[in-house]
Amino acid sequence: MKNIQEISVLTLLIFVLSGFNSEQIKSGEAQTQNSQKEYQLVWQDEFNYEGEPSPQKWNYDIGDHGWGNNELQNYTDSRANSFVKDGVLTIRALKNNENHWTSARLVTKGKGDWLYGRFEVKAKLPAGTGTWPAIWMLPTNWKYGNWPKSGEIDIMEHVGYDYGKVHGTIHTEAFNHSIGTQLGKAIDVENVDKQFHVYATEWTKDKIVWYVDGEEYYSVSNPDKSYKEWPFNIPFHLLLNIAIGGNWGGVEGIDPRLSEATMEIDYVRVYQK
Repeated sequence: MKNIQEISVLTLLIFVLSGFNSEQIKSGEAQTQNSQKEYQLVWQDEFNYEGEPSPQKWNYDIGDHGWGNNELQNYTDSRANSFVKDGVLTIRALKNNENHWTSARLVTKGKGDWLYGRFEVKAKLPAGTGTWPAIWMLPTNWKYGNWPKSGEIDIMEHVGYDYGKVHGTIHTEAFNHSIGTQLGKAIDVENVDKQFHVYATEWTKDKIVWYVDGEEYYSVSNPDKSYKEWPFNIPFHLLLNIAIGGNWGGVEGIDPRLSEATMEIDYVRVYQK
């Protein structure tokens, strides 16, 4: 009887612990609870509707001019490239018969602009060599000049040829990839295309911090010098997109068998103190 009791207790303990870990990874619960301690929810899209992404919350960037990175896709506002169904926003890149790509780039500019806050996006990423999904932020008004002078905050970037490695980065006049000085870090994330993860950034006057599933993995502090190092004192807005190819996404080419790539977004939440 003693042995049976010990086994039962051990089994229960394993079940409880494993259940907690999977739930934390699945929903970012610990992260959200931490947000609620200091922050209030000020903007959100839970995608609890169907059809086009809410026009009260999202605009589209449209065009096929390479977007500064020699990307191949033509961004559209077509439902083939972005739609909401079953509580999830899907952004889909598609290749047509002429080997041309279309995709979507959703932006909150003019409908969601914030100075400081905590930004959480629960997402499942595309896989495939040549894909380049991003969850990121740009300045709403380019106070200090064109890119990179007014800054960029990359909450999450992933390139398909380097599967499972998620990047968090900032770009400024002093720190950017074009001169090899960008500040950022990568973290290995399991099953990025099969499992939802919560990608988040907490941005304050003094610091920007990156999280995956509630765990901090990188931070950059304000050096208190000039806008060249820290232009992050002006409002920014959110962007969600899948690029195809380009200077980074296409480093190892594009898998010729790839004809579709999707990023699914379960929610977008913005908190402020």
